[in-house]
This record gives sequence, C-alpha cells and structure tokens, in this order.
Amino acid sequence: MPHKENGLFQVFIVNKIRKENAHTQTLMMNASLPDAFPGQFVMAWLPGIGEKPFSISGNDPLTLTVCDVGPVSHVLCQLEAGNRLWVRGPLGKGFVLSGEAHILVGGGYGAAPLSFLAKQARELGQEVTVCLGAKTKADLIMVEQFEDLGCQVLLATEDGIAGEQGLVSLPLLRAIEQNMAAGVYACGPTGMLLAVWQLCRRFQIPTQLSFEALIRCGIGLCGSCELSEETCQLLGISSGFLVCHDGPVVIPEG
Repeated sequence: MPHKENGLFQVFIVNKIRKENAHTQTLMMNASLPDAFPGQFVMAWLPGIGEKPFSISGNDPLTLTVCDVGPVSHVLCQLEAGNRLWVRGPLGKGFVLSGEAHILVGGGYGAAPLSFLAKQARELGQEVTVCLGAKTKADLIMVEQFEDLGCQVLLATEDGIAGEQGLVSLPLLRAIEQNMAAGVYACGPTGMLLAVWQLCRRFQIPTQLSFEALIRCGIGLCGSCELSEETCQLLGISSGFLVCHDGPVVIPEG
C-alpha cells in the first residue's frame, strides 16, 4: 500500500483556481507531486498563518480542494494565481484499486480525494460509479468533473433538490443493487463512513474508508488524530489507530 513520510517542504506556485461552490475552491499548482496516490494528503503552510492538512485531489499538477472553514483555509481561499504555497508530503496511506468496477462514495468535501481516485481508475479503463451526498445542491462539489471523466454519478441531498432526498447511503444502495462492484471507496464524516461500512458488510463488498480527523503533525507523533476506541472496535482494527500515519484510509476487517 502506498505510504510515504516526507517531512520536507516544497514551494509551489498557484497556477489556476477553480471555484467549486460558494465556500470551496480548487487550487491547481505549477508542478506535479509525482509520488502522490489517491487518498493521501499534504500539509500546506503559509508563513505567519499556519499549517493544515488537505487531501490531494490531483497530482499532475498538484491540486488541492479547500473549503473556507477556518483561519488557514480562509487565507488559502484568498490566494491568487502567482502566489506561493509551501507543501509537505505526500503523507499517509491511500486507496488501492482492486478489480475492474468501483463505487466511490463522497460526503460533502469528501468528493475531493475521490476525484483523484476516479481519474486513476478511468485512465485504466475501469468502470466507476460515484455517489455524492450533501445538505443542499449548493453544497455539492465536483459533479461535472466526475461526469467529464465518464463516471456514472448518483446524487443525494437532504433537501431533495438534487438527486434523492436523504443521505448518500440511498444512492449507494441503488448502485450496489445495479452493479457488481469489486469494491467501495468512501471519504467523508465518520458517521457516514460507518453507515457505508455497515451497508457494504451486509452485501459482502470489500470497502476502503478514508477518515477525516484533527491532524496536527501529519507523521504520527502528536496523537491528535487517533480514532476512538469505539470506532476501532466497530471496524475490527487495532486501537490507537492514527489517521495521519496508519490512514487516512482504513480497510475494515470482516
């Protein structure tokens, strides 16, 4: 499984910016991060502002999707083409494609790393169904990017304006019933990931889950991103699982 710990900062320059929704934009850098795999992340740093982890939504060029939710991400969302950004990584363990047909499940901004995975799968000529969920249609991101890759895209929103009304587990169930997928790959909030795992376990489909967590160091030293004991027990993995070092991608047992 891909796993690299790179503690050295590299300087990138923002080349292009794509607006995803009112609070989210994608920064496309001036160079690639060739060692990166889907599901891995980087630590992005701005002098005098701070450092935060971001999933990699593309590696050639390096692409980061940023939601304006805190001090660091707010400044990142103010960057313009030509501005510099310091990046440490790639870090963590990513997804590993298995088989020829896949279902990708993204909750909210969990769609970002899945776009990287979908591109990898489509370049191999494999079938990809993408299930995206969000509170409202305005909160969905990257729908057109997945469609442009040739993926089948199924949507769910809590207000029902786009796709099915409800949680992303609804289109996931439809996709499972309609497709003989070799595996399910999911990224999003913990509650969503556990619901995906329970559904996939019922259908005996191999599952990979990418967890979000409070990551500070990025290399397994501070322990801030440790999964709860309850979550580890539910997934059948060893306690003390560190999202930044042992993940972010978890392959549950059973």
